[in-house]
Amino acid sequence: QVQLVESGGGLVQAGDSLRLSCVGSGRSFSKSAMGWFRQGPGKEREFAAVVSWSGAGTYYADSVKGRFTISRDNAKNTVYLQMYSLKPEDTAVYYCAAKVGIIETAPPRYDYWGQGTQVTVSS
Repeated sequence: QVQLVESGGGLVQAGDSLRLSCVGSGRSFSKSAMGWFRQGPGKEREFAAVVSWSGAGTYYADSVKGRFTISRDNAKNTVYLQMYSLKPEDTAVYYCAAKVGIIETAPPRYDYWGQGTQVTVSS
């Protein structure tokens, strides 16, 4: 079992930066690939970024590549999503999720989810 709690969301202006955090608990956290997903108003949940259990491997959606950076600190059971140059289209509820094994991008492949944190980017 892995429990996940996100924080760091808020209201920002276009061009601003924001860092999301996801704190995990449970014995499997350090062996889990961790992903960030987002769900905008009226949209399906979509993949944003993922990091391997060791932190050595990362992968990004094209829509965030070059603007977002995912990282993790297993000593703190925390995964981060640093977001730069935010755009209004980044507005969404952001979720972190965990899965055992290789990094993947499909939401159904993830076993554990946090409750989400709202990010709103005004133009």
